[in-house]
Amino acid sequence: MPAARKRPVLIVLFAALLVLGPVAARAQAAAADSTQGPALTVSLQGLKGPGSWDVALQIVALMTLISLAPALLILLTSFTRIVIVLGFLRQAIGTNQMPGNQVIIGLALFLTLVIMAPVVQQVNSEALQPYLHQEIAQKEAFARAQVPLKEFMLHQLREKDVGLFLDLTDREAPETPEELPMLVVIPSFVIGELKTAFQMGFILFIPFLIIDMVTASVLMSMGMMMLPPVLISLPFKVLLFVLVDGWYLVVRSLVMAFQ
Repeated sequence: MPAARKRPVLIVLFAALLVLGPVAARAQAAAADSTQGPALTVSLQGLKGPGSWDVALQIVALMTLISLAPALLILLTSFTRIVIVLGFLRQAIGTNQMPGNQVIIGLALFLTLVIMAPVVQQVNSEALQPYLHQEIAQKEAFARAQVPLKEFMLHQLREKDVGLFLDLTDREAPETPEELPMLVVIPSFVIGELKTAFQMGFILFIPFLIIDMVTASVLMSMGMMMLPPVLISLPFKVLLFVLVDGWYLVVRSLVMAFQ
């Protein structure tokens, strides 16, 4: 081939290399990136923009509150005292699993609703309804809801328990009980309820314990030592509890103790 014809061919090849070189390099780099795995970009944004995530956070907070509802029911209400006293009563009578756990827990739950009804109404009117109508912020609603609950718990507190948790949390005693933090009020209320429930349970045990002792003494005097005294005393304990209308007296005492 003559030299004159070779020059245009070389020029075209050189121009092609200049044009296709960067394209080939980019394709090679893309292929190399694809071998390392897919790239994923995540952006968190609601249907109506970032502001719509407030509703999602409120839903998460509500679900968290629902999951903590059993603990709140036990720690912040009269449920603890009631269920312990009813459990002691069943043990004192000696009827094993009668009434069953579901009956005792259900009765304790409804008695708790009766006792806590004024507190719930106050929380609903002063905190929940204004918050649902967007009249107050979430922080203020939470602060308002604490007030009636704290007032209820303060009526059941003992100074000894409050002093204990003030020492454990390294806090100074405030001027008024209303200034006590919930970190001190709640555990003081719980251990106070436990003590009161055990005291009431002990009082319930006394009449049934006397029946057991009398029955055991009579059986021993008659020489029937192989006969279990509980088997004989159980009908008498049930009869005594029915004659004095025991459920009415126990429920009335439990409810009136919080008035």
